[in-house]
This record gives sequence, C-alpha cells and structure tokens, in this order.
Amino acid sequence: MALAPVPARPQRLVFLGTPTLAVPPLRAVVAAGFDVALVVTRADKRRGRRAEPSPSPVKEAALELGLPVAHRVDEALGAGADLGVVVAYGALVKPHVLAELAMVNLHFSLLPRWRGAAPVERAILAGDTETGVCVMQIEEGLDTGPVFACERVPIGPTTTADDLRATLVDVGTPLLVDTLQHGLATATPQQGEAVYAAKVEPADLELDWTRPPEELARLVRVGGAWTTFRGKRLKVLAATVADGQLRLEVVQPEGKAPMTVTAWRNGAHPAPGELPGV
Repeated sequence: MALAPVPARPQRLVFLGTPTLAVPPLRAVVAAGFDVALVVTRADKRRGRRAEPSPSPVKEAALELGLPVAHRVDEALGAGADLGVVVAYGALVKPHVLAELAMVNLHFSLLPRWRGAAPVERAILAGDTETGVCVMQIEEGLDTGPVFACERVPIGPTTTADDLRATLVDVGTPLLVDTLQHGLATATPQQGEAVYAAKVEPADLELDWTRPPEELARLVRVGGAWTTFRGKRLKVLAATVADGQLRLEVVQPEGKAPMTVTAWRNGAHPAPGELPGV
C-alpha cells in the first residue's frame, strides 16, 4: 500500500486522541498556530454503571477550543487537512485512510523498543532505566514507521507509570510542535531490535509472592497491582522493597477506600502467619 506523502510544512491538521494525556499536545498545536480542521476521538462512554455517556477528555478540550469533533476516522478524509496527528487515539488507523492522508504519531517509547499498546507499562515492568518519546510516521504495521525525532527520558527506581506518562507528555508536547514546524522533511528508519508492548491485563498484575520483591515493586509502580486476602481482592497501591521483601504501604480492600497498611491491619486483624496471597 502506498502511503500519502508527509508534507514538510503542514498547515491544516486533523488531531486524533482520546485520554487526558493527549490534551496538552492538542492545546499546544492550536496555540502554535496550526489550523486544526477536525478532532477525532473515541465515542462517548459511560464511566459508571448508571452514568450517562460522557465525552473523552480530548473531546471536552476540543469543544472548549471551538473545534469540530468526530468519532470516526474516515471523517478525517473530508476535513481538507494535509496531515493527521495521533496522540493516544486508542485504535488503529485503517490503510485506506493512510493512503489518502499522511499521519504522524507521538509514541511514548524509544522505537523500535516497545512498539504497541502499553509502552510505558512494559518499560517499567522490564526494569528499563530509560525510555523516551518519538514522533513517527504511521504505517500499516504496528508502530513500524520511520522516525522524525526522539527525546530520551530516564526511569527512576521509584518512578510510577503515572509519573512517567506525565514526564513523557511534558517532553513530547514541545517535541511534537517543533517537529511539525521544522522537522518533517526527513525521517529515519527504525534501527535495532523490535520489542512489542502487549496490553497489560488484570491477570498480569496479580502479585506472585514467589517472585523477587523488585519485580513485585514494578507491578505496583505500574498501577493496578493486586493480591487476595480471605478470598477477596486486595489492591496494592504503594509498596517499597526493604530487607529483601516487598513492604506494603497503601492498600485498598474490596468495596473500601484506600488506606495505609497499618489501618488495614488494625481493621482486618490478621492472625499470626496469615498473609495476603497465601
């Protein structure tokens, strides 16, 4: 499939994004003077069982900025844009769209390491000490396109996935704007071993107490880590490694608010030797 050519100096954009982390890049390209002809985001969804469908954070920002919004990627083809800009849209762009409208993506890893859905989480789980953010051209393959620009970002020993996403957005937003303004003339093919970042499922986040404590701490840093106690799920929201073991700091029992592990113990009164996950 032939891709639409990337314009060296795009003038009129379609922006594709959905979650909160895509809002700063949207605001930045508007503030930089780009004509955003259309914002494409995922359809409104219920955030609770009884709640009415609510717009995505990107849709809310787009409406505040006075930008038209659509929920189907195909609508980008009728917007009169010369480039699509994708930031955490949450769905693949079909080949027939890419054949008519060139698109670039702000991807949160140092490509080709961690192509795919969960690059931030997989970098932490793997114990990586460095990641980054790249502006790349979208191809039919999953995050296989050539790269226009990258910035490196360190991962500290206690950095959480939320911390890392925030940093990557802070670094990636000006990188995206600068690349759109000055850096689309030349792209470099990805070099190195490709590693794929599969989506992290809830089962992946169960704490296996036979694993080294350092690995368990990474699960907690990703967010959503859990174990069981008396047959019920116990979320582990914060923990540290000390004296060769994982020490829980903040937990959340089923149906209750987060609490310190001391408060949880005072309420649960575990018997001697009665431990989570056992």
